[in-house]
Amino acid sequence: MNCAIKMKEHIDATLRDPRWTQMRNRDKSADGSFWYSVRTTGVYCKPSCAARPARPENVAFHHSREEAERAGFRPCARCHPERARETLRYGIGTSPLGLLLVAQSEHGVCAILFGENAKTLEADLHRRFPHTELSRDDAALAATLAQARALIEHPDTAFHATLDLRGTPFQRKVWAALRAIPAGGTASYKEVALRIGMPEASRAVAQACGANALAVAVPCHRVIRGDGALSGYRWGVERKRALLAREARA
Repeated sequence: MNCAIKMKEHIDATLRDPRWTQMRNRDKSADGSFWYSVRTTGVYCKPSCAARPARPENVAFHHSREEAERAGFRPCARCHPERARETLRYGIGTSPLGLLLVAQSEHGVCAILFGENAKTLEADLHRRFPHTELSRDDAALAATLAQARALIEHPDTAFHATLDLRGTPFQRKVWAALRAIPAGGTASYKEVALRIGMPEASRAVAQACGANALAVAVPCHRVIRGDGALSGYRWGVERKRALLAREARA
């Protein structure tokens, strides 16, 4: 009975884990953020592996390839999770609100970050994408940096670059709602929760805003407290105030 209970708990936890959905969807954008192993085959895989989906009772998630190998699993011969890590190119430039870093994967722009200096920006990028190789290339990212800067200088400008949004299904739902808030407009955390059909999720909405890696392209600065006050912003409340002021004048 104890074994049956433990197995049911494992299955329930696996099915609730956002990584299960990413694995089932073979989400390439999740590659490098976690790996999963399959007990019945003895292998570990990338989330995007094309192999037949494993049953939840046989799946375990791992933070690194090394962790999976220490647990006794070998690399999958189909998706080759042991091969070189994903490389992100990034560039750093100036903006009216401080230095700006833009990073891009093969799937699109995955980060737009504000910072005071290059060292801080690079540390932030590494923290957000710990399982990637980072390569600075200001020239290659110049056009994308210009587009990001234009969003600050001219808030009604469209951002045409493809976005590589990396997050849980819930976070992506929140970020889609943020992108629907027009320049010059704001919404409270409660209003965003209502818009995504989860009225009790205000706190989770705030957490999703804090996890956003795409400043201005995913405008989390347009979310404010219910009383109209400006609450915390990953890149500083004064930047948030300045962005909203620029948008109000546009």
